[in-house]
Amino acid sequence: MIQTVPDGEEVVATQAKASQLPSPPLLIVESVTEFMDTHGLGSGPLSWARIGDGQSNITYRIQRGREVFVLRRGPRPPLPKSTHDMVREARIQQLVRRAGVPTPEILAVCEDTTVLGVPFYIMSFLRGTIITDRIPPNLNSIEQREATSVALVDTLVDLHQLDVSSGELAAIGRPEGYLGRQVDLFSGLWDVNTTRNLPAVEMIGSWLARNIPDSQAASVIHGDYRTGNVMFAVRSPARVSAILDWELATIGDPLADLGYLTATYAEHGSIPTPLELTPVTRERGYLSRSQLITRYRERTDLDLESLPWYQVLALWKAAIFSESIYTRWLKGERPNDTTFGPALEIGVPQLLQGALRFTAINTAVSR
Repeated sequence: MIQTVPDGEEVVATQAKASQLPSPPLLIVESVTEFMDTHGLGSGPLSWARIGDGQSNITYRIQRGREVFVLRRGPRPPLPKSTHDMVREARIQQLVRRAGVPTPEILAVCEDTTVLGVPFYIMSFLRGTIITDRIPPNLNSIEQREATSVALVDTLVDLHQLDVSSGELAAIGRPEGYLGRQVDLFSGLWDVNTTRNLPAVEMIGSWLARNIPDSQAASVIHGDYRTGNVMFAVRSPARVSAILDWELATIGDPLADLGYLTATYAEHGSIPTPLELTPVTRERGYLSRSQLITRYRERTDLDLESLPWYQVLALWKAAIFSESIYTRWLKGERPNDTTFGPALEIGVPQLLQGALRFTAINTAVSR
């Protein structure tokens, strides 16, 4: 629902009102209006609506008259170092869009933290379909369900085939040692983000460290590539009109994206986890995990024998990230979260169990 009246402590009308609150609001209408005026983005009164659940960064639909925009910002400060970097995220989107990847257009970036307390950016609003727990009518035939899965994989392949050997794209990350850095980084995050003992975290981390595969290629990797972060065109046939949420993008091993996509993908018979955000792919017509992998293998020259390692990495990282959300909920830092946070009490162990199952997969099936 589009709103025009400031609502509670999340959205307020003025900076003066914001200064009276115990914690900073997420949106200050006066400040955003002035920023948009400065950049020539629409005119007249501003209305808004929250988009998505915002477990990490937060997104708003902003409307001024007939013009619609999207504002994306990080959570309330203080923010952990090197996280929620809106300026970097916007820059990556600009670069990949210039290279032909379907993404919204970045219209303005605000680095001034006095405006909303954190940097943010405004991008174009695209009309399309994001598939979660309902299948849009235009993509609901058996043929279009399969086409949806194919488009999902093919778009990932296209992203991974961008040239990152030189130029501005090459500067957004360091592919050398990427996998080892990921294991080291997340190993160190567990103890600072938990209040409980889950031995599987250390067990899986040790297994990952002992079995790091050699990266075969370097590419732009999205870092959170899944069906729910892809927008499809409003008319059939199935076509990806935008890849969304570039917070974790970098230059690294492309199989990290494929591992994440397939490890978190819901298929018939798979055990649900907190990351199952598009459960409809369990239904008839959608490709299975093994079929997604086959499609990717047919369009690349990468050896996928070690893919289970990447799937383990994906679920292990997701468990550690989710534990930080659960800990914040326990501390009362997510007062309006009545479902996702409390569900992670069992959800995090489910992710770890999923990772352990992948460690036992016979990697020969991925040849």
